[in-house]
Parts: sequence; C-alpha cells; structure tokens
Amino acid sequence: MTQPSRELSTISRCRLCLSSTVLPAFELAPTPPANNLISPNELSETDQLYPLRLLLCDACRHLQLQDIVNPELLFRDYLYVSGTSAVFVEHFREYFSALDTYFKPIHKPFVVEIGSNDGTLLQFFLENNYRILGIDPAQSLAEGASGRGITTIPSFFNKQLATKIVKEHDKADAIIANNVFAHIPDIRDFTEGVQLLLNSAGIFVFEVSYLVDVLENTLFDTIYHEHVSYHTLTPLVSFFAGFDLEIFDAHRVNTHGGSIRVFVQHKTSSRATSKRFEDLLLEERRKKLGDLSTYKEFFSQIEVCKLTVCEMVNNLKRSGQSIAGFGAPAKATTLLHHFSLGSNALDFIVDDNPLKQGKFIPGVRIPIVNRDKLKDACPDVLVILAWNFADSIIEQLGWYKEMGGRFLVPLPKLLFK
Repeated sequence: MTQPSRELSTISRCRLCLSSTVLPAFELAPTPPANNLISPNELSETDQLYPLRLLLCDACRHLQLQDIVNPELLFRDYLYVSGTSAVFVEHFREYFSALDTYFKPIHKPFVVEIGSNDGTLLQFFLENNYRILGIDPAQSLAEGASGRGITTIPSFFNKQLATKIVKEHDKADAIIANNVFAHIPDIRDFTEGVQLLLNSAGIFVFEVSYLVDVLENTLFDTIYHEHVSYHTLTPLVSFFAGFDLEIFDAHRVNTHGGSIRVFVQHKTSSRATSKRFEDLLLEERRKKLGDLSTYKEFFSQIEVCKLTVCEMVNNLKRSGQSIAGFGAPAKATTLLHHFSLGSNALDFIVDDNPLKQGKFIPGVRIPIVNRDKLKDACPDVLVILAWNFADSIIEQLGWYKEMGGRFLVPLPKLLFK
C-alpha cells in the first residue's frame, strides 16, 4: 500500500539549482525500495510502497525524483556487490588504466573512492602503489573491504567527513564516484565536500547513468528510489560552477545500458575543455532534453513497451509454458511493478549473488535462487531482467538453449529467441 511515511520526504525545490519551479514530468508505479529484498521470515509483513514521481526543473532542466526515501533505509544494508560481475571487474580494470595515465608523474598518488562498495576498483590502484581510501555506508561491505587491505570508512560522504579526511590523511589527487552521483539527496553538501577534499591539481571523476541513453532506449527501469537524480551534462555545468569547479571532459560508456564518465577540476586548473564534452552538450540541446514534451513522449513509449511485454508473457502462460527470470538487480523491481508481473508470471529468479539468494523481490514476492534451480526446473522461457548483461548471460547458458529454453530480453529492445 502507498502511504506517507517518516522514511519519506518530498522536495519542492530543484536539488541542483534550488529553483522552486519544478514541473511534474511523469510517474511510474509505486514500488518498495528496490534493493530491500525480503527474507523468508518477513513474508507475512506488508511491503511499504513509495511513489516514483519525476520532476523537471523549469530553471536548469534537471530531472529528479520528487519523493526521497531515507538513505539510511536504502544503503546501510546493501546487497549489490561489484566483484560478483566479471563484466564489471573488467570494466574497472579499464577504468583504472584510463585514470592511471593522469598520475604517472606523481609519487604514490592519493585516491579516494566514494561509494567504493567491495573495493573492486580500488584494488587495482592498491596493486599499483597508490595510496587509497574507500568510503561506503554499507557496514558489511566496508568491513569486508577493509579486511582485504582496502581501508574503507563506513559512512556517507559529506563536507564534514571531507574535512576529517583532509586532517587525518591528505587532500586527494583523485576522487572517484561510480554510480553514486545519482544517489545523493543533498548533492550540494556532497559537492562542497569534493571541492574541499580535492587538491588544487586533482580531478573528480564520476560515472553515472546518462539520461540520454535512458530516453533513447526506454530504460525506465533504471528509475528507482536510490536514483534521486537523472543526469545530463547541461545542468551540471552551471551546478559545478557554483562551487568553483568545472567539467573539462566527458564521454559515454556502455555500463548500465549507457552512462557518462565525467571529469571535473578546480576552475584554477589548467586542463583544457575537450571537444567530445562540447559535442555532448550540443547533442543534448538537439535532443530537447529541457522540454517537458520529451518526457511525456518517453512515458508513452514505456506504456507501449508494457503492453507488448505483458501480452507476450500472458500468451506464454496461457499456452502452458513456464517462465522464470535471470538477474535480480534493483531495476527488476521497477519493471516488475510497473508491468504488474508477479509470482503469477515468473516462478523464480536466478541470481549469482549469494547475498540475494533465498530472498524475495519486494512487493511481488518472487523467490531468488541460485543456478541449480534453473537446471532442476528448466523453465520454457527465461526473462533476462539484468538486460545489461544479456549477451554474457545467454553465452553462459548455452546448455539451457540446447535443451529448448528460450530467452526473453525486455529492454532496451524486445528480443525473444
């Protein structure tokens, strides 16, 4: 049921520019917090659903959630672990190599990662003689990383923590934040902390899901309560300027269905602005990302996708075929709720993360199991909910296809094979 909660707050001003003129863009079906999976002993409890309402700032054109779930509820007991995905381990290997070129002349550069998770990325820096520090509010992940030699502070990052780090360690040559910059309700305090912690020649690098990709590929399921902001570069230019920071480079990367890697420096730094960043700004203007009509059209596309997928699933069920899912990422919660697909549609969901196995998707209560269940049950159709890993999943499950199983990939383009 959807109802007000002390765990929920509602914004009336843009979190970037503080304008009070924010316009309703569109609304998805209410969901529970996407990563708050249900344990067997919690099945008798009622799930709290929270709205997913999107606002567009009429001043800076930033798209953002209106309803903010308390971060303590979302991130203290976190089940996503970077190191369980071979695809992401390889992505972080490339990421390190790209950043390493910036620091070759520096003796033992100091790198701070905000939202460092299990330390997968920082491990590459540690192995290459960097001084490192991780920050992550998930207590168990922070403790596990620290136990492996990747010192991690179990906390949310803010200006106060930045002051403490400078006093106890040093200013940073690099601050990294991967898939974090969309998660921050008080993004201004966060950015003040970055400004304070970053040394005069340092760089702040972050990757975040790119709203352009979300719109182009109808990736609506990347909208959930952890993601309070849906970023494009244009609003960020003026935002960072307010903190005497500037974007000097940005480019698109293919993680999470499409992201941007953004490079930020102090305005007093000497790095020139890249052409590829300027080209992205021009492209954003061409795509009319500041127009409310763009988002009304996006919602229409979501509803067409919903109709197509639900009709296919219903036809399969009516014909007596069994259906399961593969992958229990946070985005699965949004998709399953907005499409009204529950345990009546999917018998179970396979996920390789042992922290998720034995639990249930919140709201829809579909059980999450390991791969052994897939071999035992061998459903007729497997819906790949972790669609950003669809190619590697299908390749790994060649045996399933040989046994007559078929794959349904709902996004970004419907595939059934």
